[in-house]
Amino acid sequence: MAAASRDAGMATAEYAIATLAAVGFAGLLVVLLKSDLVRGLLTAIIRKALQG
Repeated sequence: MAAASRDAGMATAEYAIATLAAVGFAGLLVVLLKSDLVRGLLTAIIRKALQG
């Protein structure tokens, strides 16, 4: 029973760490997608895909 009470908050802490990592990754994607270079590359890929 003592081990169970020690680990009671572990799942919550793991969810919090995973959420922070996801927010950090999303922030990085936003910064990358705002850059002109990445935007140009994505536009070129989409145009090429739509042309056939």
